[in-house]
Amino acid sequence: MALTIRITSDFICPWCLVAESRLSRAIEQLDSSIKIERVWQPFELNPDMPEAGMDRKRYRSGKFGSWAYSQQLDAQTVQATQSDDVEFHYDKIEVTPNTFNAHRLTWLAGKSGLATEMATRILRAYFSEGQNISRVDTLVVLAAEVGLEAEAVNAFLSSDEGAKEVRVLEQQVIAQGARGVPKIHIGDETISGAQSVETIVVALQKATRALEVSKK
Repeated sequence: MALTIRITSDFICPWCLVAESRLSRAIEQLDSSIKIERVWQPFELNPDMPEAGMDRKRYRSGKFGSWAYSQQLDAQTVQATQSDDVEFHYDKIEVTPNTFNAHRLTWLAGKSGLATEMATRILRAYFSEGQNISRVDTLVVLAAEVGLEAEAVNAFLSSDEGAKEVRVLEQQVIAQGARGVPKIHIGDETISGAQSVETIVVALQKATRALEVSKK
């Protein structure tokens, strides 16, 4: 029997990277024989973003009123996550990306049991390395790094395959009430935002105990 954890996220959300890191740490602390399965649910914070993305300085300046304020927000995430296993290098990021293809790729990776590896690699490529995850060639390289076949991924991303399925998943998440990310669904609980490792551990323990009882 497995405990399915549903993670609703977007690849331009820094707190989604933090939440995944904290979830992984919480799972490592879990004392249970129950298998954990992570399912990634797509959500686009910028569904109208041009396919090629936008210059990050121009986009963020427009969204937040000034580049200086945008930089303050970036600095706050760095400060708040110093004890986490994440690195933010905002100075390397030139483009705010369209994330739809990244979600399609994660959906594809899920068919091979590699959704978590794929999603985590994309998040770190963007926030830690400043890679442009709008680009198909960038995503193909990242996919190969986690064990997917590069030529097959390139053909997939160059087509419309999976687009309809991912759109349906996005609509389902919105219909369930999602208005922002991250959200981690564990058993009967939904954890919104990047909560502490301790908070996630408690939710995991409660959900695994419920499963263990149901097995008897």
